[in-house]
Amino acid sequence: MQRVVIDTNVFVSAIMAPAGAPRHVLRLALRGEIAPIIGNALFCEYEDVLARDALWDKCLLDRGERDSLTDALMSVSIWMPVYFLWRPNLVDEGDNHVLELAVAGGAEVIITANKRDFRRSNLHFPSVRIESAGEFLERRKP
Repeated sequence: MQRVVIDTNVFVSAIMAPAGAPRHVLRLALRGEIAPIIGNALFCEYEDVLARDALWDKCLLDRGERDSLTDALMSVSIWMPVYFLWRPNLVDEGDNHVLELAVAGGAEVIITANKRDFRRSNLHFPSVRIESAGEFLERRKP
């Protein structure tokens, strides 16, 4: 099964928009068709964003439903401790942990809406692709 890291922006988009590529990626994870990898830093980032009530004003899901969805995603995710920090020095320092998680967990893909920030790195990991949710889904087509 393909291991992926679902960046926080994709997770938020999946919750906010009932249609679209991020929602489909989340469904693939929940159905066990892909194996999301989660680590402490990414989990804390998810939790932080979920706690921003103003962000969710226009969301159809209430706080409890969002928490249940997060719990469901965590139940199908592979928890991966990160013991070695590569510090790839990405443009957004806050994204370094996502790439480190992908390397530690043997992920093939980081699914993100911030592809540009991941491209300019001091360290390159050719085994990890950086794709948008749409690109990821398009590549999966037979």
